[in-house]
Amino acid sequence: MSIINSTNDAQIAGLSANHKIEEGLPLKKAMITVNNLRKVYKLGSEKVIALDNINITIGEGEICCILGTSGSGKSTLLNMLAGLEKPTRGQVLIGKHDIARMDETALAKFRQKYVGFVFQSYNLLSALTALENVSMPLMFRGVSKGKRNKAAKHMLKNVGLGNRYEHKPSQMSGGQQQRVGIARAFVSKPRIVFADEPTGNLDTKTTIEVMELMVQMSRENNQTLIIVTHDPEIAEYADRILTLIDGKVVSDVYNDSIAFKGVHAARAAAAEEATAEELAAKNAAQAAAQEEKE
Repeated sequence: MSIINSTNDAQIAGLSANHKIEEGLPLKKAMITVNNLRKVYKLGSEKVIALDNINITIGEGEICCILGTSGSGKSTLLNMLAGLEKPTRGQVLIGKHDIARMDETALAKFRQKYVGFVFQSYNLLSALTALENVSMPLMFRGVSKGKRNKAAKHMLKNVGLGNRYEHKPSQMSGGQQQRVGIARAFVSKPRIVFADEPTGNLDTKTTIEVMELMVQMSRENNQTLIIVTHDPEIAEYADRILTLIDGKVVSDVYNDSIAFKGVHAARAAAAEEATAEELAAKNAAQAAAQEEKE
């Protein structure tokens, strides 16, 4: 799809350029594998290529951002990864499950078991309380009312809404509604959480709180978190940033500003240790050679 030139395009390009691809980072168990993914939409007599030969692997517990401006294909890619749309060609594996081959019934059951969603517009049911909204995924999984309410209360406390169990969406601010949405997404402990522009309707302060909350919860449970955004500042919360332009991945980088500081430190320490060992071995060899001469 065509890209609208804007200041944000320049920011995205700059973000990609300022982060180098890190070689040799620890490989995680693959959670999502995409092979030769292509999506073409027909608009009258024309064909629009939304995704063009995407090949990526996203690891278990990885926080991955799909970054791009309007029309880049980022939302289409999220829909493919979540099984909300079928690809024109290619394969999407979650674990060993090829979701592109599943029918709608199988997909619905699969998503209930393994996937959570956080939406830009919150998507809470207006007639239900915060507690009822959060417990809904567990209801679909057949969990008893007592157990699901206990789990929902625990999650609402975790997101700072322990005093809002009985409040309906109209009685809460946008930030509070998104916290309910996050609690709902994580309550069933899904393997993957998809967040589509999760802070698009929030102010700066609430955006920071919401992003830190999602990252923290993902880390604690080793859950894969896929964030779709147009905002380079949101991308900085991810371990890894995939940048899309015109349906193609133009950049795939690890975010050394936040995510892998611990890894970088460990690698630096290991390199320093190896250098010290090499120096000691070299000195020992020189000493041995000197002794032989004497």
